[in-house]
Amino acid sequence: MKGGLKVFLNGILKENPVLVLMLGMCPSLAITTVASNGIGMGLATTFVLLGSNVVISLVKKLIPKAVRLPSFIVIIAGFVTIIGFLMEAYLPDLYDALGIYLSLIVVNCIILARAEVFASQNSVGKSALDGLGMGLGFTLALFILGSVRELLGSGTWMGIEVTANLFEPIRFFVTPAGGFFVFGIIIALIGIITKREPKKAGCQNCPSAESCGMAGVNKTEKEGA
Repeated sequence: MKGGLKVFLNGILKENPVLVLMLGMCPSLAITTVASNGIGMGLATTFVLLGSNVVISLVKKLIPKAVRLPSFIVIIAGFVTIIGFLMEAYLPDLYDALGIYLSLIVVNCIILARAEVFASQNSVGKSALDGLGMGLGFTLALFILGSVRELLGSGTWMGIEVTANLFEPIRFFVTPAGGFFVFGIIIALIGIITKREPKKAGCQNCPSAESCGMAGVNKTEKEGA
């Protein structure tokens, strides 16, 4: 139980895919002009992460190594197709707002990374918790980005007028450059709050090293050195 909780919380806090691992940056900056888009993309990605992690963990021993990656993509594409159909039928406005980025979930590096690093090497239960944690962490990051950009750039939050009598919206924040600016400020604030120091490049300093089996390799390399 304790190990499962750690796996779940890793994706939200310690290994947040956007705010810590810096993955999935394209949709993170492209669709977060409003908070609702961030929530929609985040929950859609969570659905795909959870479903693909479970299925990949179930069939991992049946997939030949030579076609491992194509097989993962086919499984992920199946879940993306399902969520796409559901959103088009029941949430057409959100479906139109997300546009091509919804289909691009298929090749989202967060999902492919969790499939390769975690789901293909762990039990179904842990894989489900990993997918759920990573998905909710992704949703949280997009929600924060979208909320800040919408408040400052449009003067609204979730479509509700908020800053009408406080300040004039600054349209810069809903532009791509504004997205990068807000993202940089948030990353800097998180670094200050958590007192996280920059780490050197390399597998030995990656927060996912233990999950992908590199921890033992790095330990051996250090001992050899």
